[in-house]
Amino acid sequence: MKTRVDWPTKAEPANASGAAALLRVLLLAALLLGGAATALAQERPEAPAWDALTGEQQRVLARFEDRWEEMPAERRRRLANGTERWLEMSPDEREAAQERFTRWRDLGDEQRARIRERYETFRELPPEERERIRRNFERFRDLPEERRQELRERWRSLSPEQRQNIRERMRDRRPPRGR
Repeated sequence: MKTRVDWPTKAEPANASGAAALLRVLLLAALLLGGAATALAQERPEAPAWDALTGEQQRVLARFEDRWEEMPAERRRRLANGTERWLEMSPDEREAAQERFTRWRDLGDEQRARIRERYETFRELPPEERERIRRNFERFRDLPEERRQELRERWRSLSPEQRQNIRERMRDRRPPRGR
């Protein structure tokens, strides 16, 4: 929808048409901002109040109850969504998630920042490249622990130039046929 704003011409008195033009601009801005706010509100569901959580969610999030209403809405949404996923996990999946969380918590700030940066880089890759990386990671993960350790040590012993050369060769490699 196109909205037309008529600016005063030189023939119109500046005071009357200037006020009308200003009013039109303000109305246009209100419409545009109101539409943007409505669109944002529709994209993000309202953060749940504590009483709106299920009993199971409240049990998982019990340590947040006292400060729940003071938390930013986005954090409350993420925590509520996270508990839904947590409650759907098997005991083994929960144990693995807890171990990953503990490892993450124990990392230093610089390490976490580096990981976040690498993750963003990964997310920006084309889907085919992300899939290729996932397949390679799965192949590595399926190796016996001794072989993985051997490969890690070999990687650490390389110079930065040698590592970069390997990265470039891997990037230039075409995905295997038939996969």
